[in-house]
Order: sequence, then C-alpha cells, then structure tokens
Amino acid sequence: MSDSRRGLVSSKPISCEDFLLSNINSYMKKSRHMENGGALHSMILSIVEKQLLKMTLEETSGNQSQAAHILGLNRNTLRRKLGDYKIKAKYTRS
Repeated sequence: MSDSRRGLVSSKPISCEDFLLSNINSYMKKSRHMENGGALHSMILSIVEKQLLKMTLEETSGNQSQAAHILGLNRNTLRRKLGDYKIKAKYTRS
C-alpha cells in the first residue's frame, strides 16, 4: 500500500502544475467523448481565477486597489471580474 493510501503525507511539496496535471488527466480522457469536449480550458481558468480573486481580497482585507495591484490588473478590470463571479469585496482578516 502506498504512503498516500495509508494517510501519510509526503515531505516533498507538490507544485501547482504537478497537482493540476495529475488531477485533470482522467477528466481530460473522459472529455473526448463529451459533445462540447468538456470545456476544460474555460472550466479550469474560471475555477482558478475565482479562487485567486477571493484569496487576494482576503489578503488585502477587501481593498480592491491593493488586490488589483497584487494581481497586476486594472482596478476596473478587477471590479468587472468580481461582478462576473458574484464575489463580494467585503473581507476581514481573522
């Protein structure tokens, strides 16, 4: 039985790229048989972008100007994306 099956955590950190590659592979194989191809590109980008926006807003306590600066976005672009994803910008640090 592998360490992961026994519940042991590997001491070697996994990169974001490795994580995505290992977890998307089975979905990609199934998507070949889907009518729209599974829309993998838009699905992955929207999931990652939404979480990134939320995390950045949490880090900046909801300060959109700071969040936009960290993300390298224009503040108006950030505001549009927040609206697209229906994310409220009122965050407070715990």
